[in-house]
Amino acid sequence: MNTRKLGNLSVSALGLGCMGMSDFYGGRDEAESLATIDRALELGVTLLDTADMYGPYTNEELVGRALRGKKRDSFVLATKFGIVRGPRPQDRAVNGKPEYVKQSIEGSLKRLGLEYVDLYQYHRVDASTPIEETVGALAELVKAGKVRHIGLSEVSVSTLRRAHAVHPIASVQSEYSLWTRDPETDGVLEACRELGIGFLAYSPLGRGFLTGQIKKFEDFDADDYRRLSPRFQGENFNKNLNLVARITELARARGVATSQLALAWLLAQSPNIVPIPGTKRRKYLEENVGAVGLVLSAQELAQLEAAFPLGAAAGPRYPETMMTTLAR
Repeated sequence: MNTRKLGNLSVSALGLGCMGMSDFYGGRDEAESLATIDRALELGVTLLDTADMYGPYTNEELVGRALRGKKRDSFVLATKFGIVRGPRPQDRAVNGKPEYVKQSIEGSLKRLGLEYVDLYQYHRVDASTPIEETVGALAELVKAGKVRHIGLSEVSVSTLRRAHAVHPIASVQSEYSLWTRDPETDGVLEACRELGIGFLAYSPLGRGFLTGQIKKFEDFDADDYRRLSPRFQGENFNKNLNLVARITELARARGVATSQLALAWLLAQSPNIVPIPGTKRRKYLEENVGAVGLVLSAQELAQLEAAFPLGAAAGPRYPETMMTTLAR
């Protein structure tokens, strides 16, 4: 597996998002999830991404069980704090207060069974707490040896610069894929390159849409978050299916899976980008890893751009209440 850099942190060129193993996408199988994490490490995928709000808490516990007995230098553990869950998936608050930062790391370390976290990420920005205060508390965790590197998620360029002035930021995690290209237009990708910060692309397969496997809204489980997502609703769903059909044709011509073509496009955008596709099955993990060695020609990249141009996806990427927490 090739490696890439998140600031000074070296990780596999492709990570594994563990969220769906415990939350949001239905159809959970703990034994298969544990086997998937084991297989990821076997294949050289060192970066595992989780968060305290997944479950909540149960995903960190699952990942902790998977890592039990593993050599500490064989994986890079990334987790997050800051989102406080409500009774419904769309009900959530954000807390970036220094005392909450310190409380959160203790809980994560206990659930993960680790002495330190490689990458501790601020999941969303608390509008009521200056970013300098939150990052200052994170810097104290670095000094205490409980955190090795600091990351942010879904931040604006101005917030990123203010945070980086307090303590070096290793990574920014935001949604990025063929159907969510906000980082190209909001200046975040450019700022990351300028500052030497890595970029973690979550949902690089459009919450599964870019695999070409999703055909009907009715196929989602009753507790699947995508039932609430605007891009999976009504006419938006049909328009997005048509877009995916175009890249499926290109993938078929190349003799690869649609998901592999989508991931290869993302890897080709910049050497500081590390996609973290989520999966809970070894079959799809292995398919995703196959994208790392897939080199696209300039012609193929142009064909993908033409098939799925900037801004083509129909519908906002989150419900309105959740969109308000982005890019603060």
